[in-house]
Amino acid sequence: MNPDEIIVVEDNDTMRLGIVESLRRDGYKVTPYEDGPSALKDLNFKHADVAIVDLRMEPLNGIEVLKKIKEINPSTEVLMISAYGKIEDAVEAMKLGASDFLTKPFSPDELRIRVKKIFEKIQSHKKIEDLIAQNRLLNEETFSGYEEMIGNSSAIRKVFLMVEQIATKESTVLIQGESGTGKELIARAIHRKSMRSGNPFIKINCGALNENLLESELFGHEKGAFTGAVKQKKGRFELADKGTLFLDEIGDISPAMQVKLLRVLQEGEFERVGGESTIKTDVRVISATNRDLQKLIHEGKFREDLFYRLSVIPIYLPSLRQRKEDIPILVDCFLEKQAEKNRSSIKIIDNESMKLLVDYPWPGNIRELENLIERLFVISAGDKIDSDLIARHLSSSITLAGGYENLPLEQAVYSFEKSLIVQAMKKANGVKNRAAKILGIRPSVLYYKLEKFDLL
Repeated sequence: MNPDEIIVVEDNDTMRLGIVESLRRDGYKVTPYEDGPSALKDLNFKHADVAIVDLRMEPLNGIEVLKKIKEINPSTEVLMISAYGKIEDAVEAMKLGASDFLTKPFSPDELRIRVKKIFEKIQSHKKIEDLIAQNRLLNEETFSGYEEMIGNSSAIRKVFLMVEQIATKESTVLIQGESGTGKELIARAIHRKSMRSGNPFIKINCGALNENLLESELFGHEKGAFTGAVKQKKGRFELADKGTLFLDEIGDISPAMQVKLLRVLQEGEFERVGGESTIKTDVRVISATNRDLQKLIHEGKFREDLFYRLSVIPIYLPSLRQRKEDIPILVDCFLEKQAEKNRSSIKIIDNESMKLLVDYPWPGNIRELENLIERLFVISAGDKIDSDLIARHLSSSITLAGGYENLPLEQAVYSFEKSLIVQAMKKANGVKNRAAKILGIRPSVLYYKLEKFDLL
């Protein structure tokens, strides 16, 4: 394996020699330069993974060298160093894509730690590139039979395997996962593969109705049971008889409704609202929630006995952040779907643009991804959706404040940079790609800095 390539651009002979010797001891291949022009001349013909650049130099200062390096090879990560830099210099360097800013004097150990973290980030991005390439090839081998629940990641394959194992059984199922991960799709897949597939699949969103309406919807009501009940109405438990009842957002039901639901699960019978006759029901209940039911139990907001009745077979549906290798496959699927829907040719997203999508944390999961792809498909011109268009739809702006002029430079830079990142993350509602756009840095740089400041 070839050693990692580093160039050092430093006009102070003693400092340059110290940096070179420290890094060579760790096995890096290091090439020193005493000024910017000589380094830039060589970079036109050779590769460097990392450049360590002094801020104050002649005839080109570090900021100018940073700009030129990024023009020659945007993937080269730059660590800026300085003994006399101002906060404004550090902020400008970060906006231009510098991975880190280190104030002199620094120890050899501090230098090695910073450089090691930069290379860990580089390796992370190489893995993403490999995953994109692999999943392009795996697209035709994608697991089928789950409608839009597609993927090749180990996380989603475990879910598919669980569905195959439990579909023909009669036990209740609790599907847990964030909003937009496809919980209803999994519930439908279980029903289609079950012995009840020839009978109804009935769903209800428990979180969308108040207690009285939910009781009426679940159990039905008799004529005259309440104002507006002009005729008898069958509830979802009756309508789903011999089939499957899907209770979405089960974590949102009231304590009173929890008692009534527990009775149906235990005894298989209920009464309509305003009725006296007991009705028997034969349904398989599949429930879903994006809430932490164990926490709700601890807080006294959800019955423990109901939880165990509902979760005989628990299924955890991973977020899109936990199955990033599936994003290229999903994107291709949604692009094909939009092409068919709009009766047009398929538009493409290149690898560089795809990395932007893979880096994004997707708080809205698959639903958010599909909505974005539809929007981009409709508004993009031509057959290619470029990275600038994607970035604009994942970003916003922010006004940044100062107030660190009385601190020592290194402390001021550290505090100011952390403050900027905290503000940007707050403005972006935790969406890292959007925060990176606000700060004017690449998402990969932001991930590194979040780790640096213990903000992950």
